[in-house]
Amino acid sequence: MLYKGQDMNLTEFFRSPETAGVHGVIFDLDGSLVDSMWMWKAIDVEYLARFGIESPPNIQQEIGGRSMPQTADLFKAKFAIPDPKDKMMQDWDDMARHHYETDVPLKPGARAFLDWLGKAGIPVCVATSNSEALTRACLLANGVWDRFAAVVTGTEIPHGKPAPDVYLTAARKIGADPSCCIAIEDLMDGMRSARSAGMTVIGVLDEHSNESPGEKQKLADLLIRDFRDLPVGQEA
Repeated sequence: MLYKGQDMNLTEFFRSPETAGVHGVIFDLDGSLVDSMWMWKAIDVEYLARFGIESPPNIQQEIGGRSMPQTADLFKAKFAIPDPKDKMMQDWDDMARHHYETDVPLKPGARAFLDWLGKAGIPVCVATSNSEALTRACLLANGVWDRFAAVVTGTEIPHGKPAPDVYLTAARKIGADPSCCIAIEDLMDGMRSARSAGMTVIGVLDEHSNESPGEKQKLADLLIRDFRDLPVGQEA
């Protein structure tokens, strides 16, 4: 793990969350709370192949934290996809839903961390560029939908990450001061979003994100491989 200077004392939070002044913990979904980044790469390859297009190796970096409508705009501009945006998004939704319901698990240690936060009485929220339907399907499949006080998705905010909208909305939904919230993110655009919202950031080194650990270190107050790196009680 890497600690660096931060406004919120993370060491105190992990030692005594009830007294550390944390109003909420807000999780990004893909690549942060659940192990799903591999899935989106697979969907891009399969989807573009339908049009005889080879998926570029850096397409995930171009997509970044965009919402699904924003990603559809990007694909139409970059690859001249002839289908209407609604059909594009429905096709992606169908492909992703199958994966979320069958083979996308929580990150190692995530369930124990949620248990720990629940016992401490700290509200948790999901703030994702994904859709509400897919987010719900994923959390239900993993048995944690009812753990979250609120869910904010890309379909309900005007500007996707790295704009702060999704994190500011998440803090508002759980009645929290953004400066007293911890955000958990795997992508640098997501970290920038949380930073712009004034939050403390725990960065996740997801192996499928393909972003520089050195750059993530500059944005994160704490950098982890998964939730087993956190100094809290973990799953056996």
